[in-house]
Amino acid sequence: MKEMILLLVGAALVNNVVLSQFLGLCPFLGVSKRTETAAGMGGAVVFVITIASGITAAIYNGILSNSHINLTYMRTIVFIVVIAALVQFIEMVLKKYMPSLYNALGVYLPLITTNCAVLGVAITNTDEGYGVLKSMWNGFGTAVGFTIAIIIMAGVRERTEHNDVPEVFKGSPMVLVTAGLMAIAFCGFAGIL
Repeated sequence: MKEMILLLVGAALVNNVVLSQFLGLCPFLGVSKRTETAAGMGGAVVFVITIASGITAAIYNGILSNSHINLTYMRTIVFIVVIAALVQFIEMVLKKYMPSLYNALGVYLPLITTNCAVLGVAITNTDEGYGVLKSMWNGFGTAVGFTIAIIIMAGVRERTEHNDVPEVFKGSPMVLVTAGLMAIAFCGFAGIL
């Protein structure tokens, strides 16, 4: 159990997918304007990464790396197909049951398919030799870290939206400076493990 908690904390805080590995920056920067949409995106990413991690680990360990077949070179293509199918499922569910969140996420919801964080976690899990349960746990921790980062960024952006900032820093430059400062702050978590 201790190993699983360390894996969760390490994936969420120490090796934060956005702030230390710089994966998933497109939705991180694009959806972090409002806290509500950031939380919705975080929830969708938690679901997709957790389930995709388990399915891809099962496919990789059960089929692709089978000693008789050895189709490991197909992992990227197979993983992308699995992730795309999961995102389509999420999109249909949100469109039917949560239309306001579906509309708020807009184009960024289908972009989860191309979110390199989802694919990066699946590949990391196979590189580390994780089984299905450990892969899902690592995926969940990574997605929680993504959610923490995007909600913090959205909160900072909402609070600084109407501040008096020099003209040269308005818009994207302020967002990038904030993201850099957040990345530096998250480096402080490296000492806890």
